[in-house]
Amino acid sequence: MDKLLQRAKDKAESIRRNKSSSSIRSSTLNVAVPAALSLALPIINRQLDEVIRSPVKTRQDGGSQPKKVFAHMMVGNVYSYTVDDWKEDILLAHGASIDAFALNVGSDSWQPSRVADAYEAAKQLHQEDPSVDFKLFLSFDMAVLPGNSPKDAELLRKYITDFYDHPQQFKYQGKSFASTFAGQDSTFGAGSAEEGWKREFRNKLPPIHFVPAFFTDPNRMAAFEATNGYFDWDGGWPVAATKNPNRSGLIAGIIDSVKETLGSIDPDKRFIDALIATPEPKTYMACASPWFYTHYGPDTFNKNWVFKSDSHLYAKRWETLIENRDSVDLVEIVTWNDFGESSYIGKIKGDQPNSQAWVNGFSHLAWLDQTEYYAKAFKTGTFPEIDKDQLFITARPHPKNADAPDPVGKPDGFDLMEDNMYTLVFAKAPAKVTLSTSDSNKKSFQVEAGVTKLEIPLVVGGHIKATLTRDGDPPLEVVGEGFEYTNNPETYNYNAFVAGAKSS
Repeated sequence: MDKLLQRAKDKAESIRRNKSSSSIRSSTLNVAVPAALSLALPIINRQLDEVIRSPVKTRQDGGSQPKKVFAHMMVGNVYSYTVDDWKEDILLAHGASIDAFALNVGSDSWQPSRVADAYEAAKQLHQEDPSVDFKLFLSFDMAVLPGNSPKDAELLRKYITDFYDHPQQFKYQGKSFASTFAGQDSTFGAGSAEEGWKREFRNKLPPIHFVPAFFTDPNRMAAFEATNGYFDWDGGWPVAATKNPNRSGLIAGIIDSVKETLGSIDPDKRFIDALIATPEPKTYMACASPWFYTHYGPDTFNKNWVFKSDSHLYAKRWETLIENRDSVDLVEIVTWNDFGESSYIGKIKGDQPNSQAWVNGFSHLAWLDQTEYYAKAFKTGTFPEIDKDQLFITARPHPKNADAPDPVGKPDGFDLMEDNMYTLVFAKAPAKVTLSTSDSNKKSFQVEAGVTKLEIPLVVGGHIKATLTRDGDPPLEVVGEGFEYTNNPETYNYNAFVAGAKSS
């Protein structure tokens, strides 16, 4: 990851020098359970696996539109950003094969200025180096933006028209692209959300390609006349298992079931099929996310849960999307900088939403190197050649059942997590990989060239480390510097500690 950061810094320095010299970013397992509880697991399994028995449909256009990868950027967390901050983020994202930021905008009065800075930064970078052609588009956060009256649509339309012709505005099928988080109930004063989005948003704008994340039934979504497609926000995690109220007492079986379908195309298939069935097949945008954990009490945002994100979720999700790329038009990574929900892959910078307790010291930048590899594969249909060894380790800072004097309490879904160190290996040739979580807990694996997923139990008071060795090459080692695994945490933290290393 240091190399990716250095690459961004080198690119920025190169642009600065050039500017001065020229004067001018499956199936589920069968698990034995008590008879009294036997009804719950099939329900959960069906939620997780109900559609895998039939193949996902290929889009009728044969995937003729170029595949693109975006990252969800929370503008609400960048109050202190300057144009130079935006440039740093854009260069990092561009270096990881991300094509655009989806700018999540809310109701703060200062946010339009930060959005304008983002567009300006992208424009300047492209002018200074045409190879950095990074795009942006608006994603309206309808969880906070009002949508009750015709006037509420004015801000949305102003955002679209202000940047409609901007050179760094992302366009799809020749039209300015836009999205949302939620908004399925926003009527803008009309009799229904369908009519409101059509009358007060779509019909009062120049042509756009609108792919929102409405939380609604696939058939309703497909019939939404104001939309050109759908973004399945929840598809990035095994949400059904976490939210199922009947999982108590069945945890072992549920974990096995979730792991079997982790990252699968199942959450996407029902939307893909519904969108393809429309007279003019609509765009499908899938979600990929490395993690999700949020820990706010009733006195603040009142949300406290974790989606099962371990067991190599990010890699498995990407591999599934690549395998099914003929049915998936676009991918949006959730997120670049949502610190409050622990899903960030960008630098920890800007303005955190009171999430410091579980974010500070937990860099996720190593996930950017993984993103680069998988994003290139999704866009081209071919996995890049691995010409350098890489190791990635992921762990949590305390056992899932540890107790803390934390008034917010354990997050919902904590019981689905597993107390392991996960190691993703990118190997240029066969090698031996040794994992270690204490002086006495080590395990070695022979890995082939390519990508290998490994794991080993964590040990209280131990460490996290992975080493790759091969005859004729210097060893490659990654160590979790500053990582502590304790059974007595002061507060609950189910965020991921991530570290990586790459051979020279």
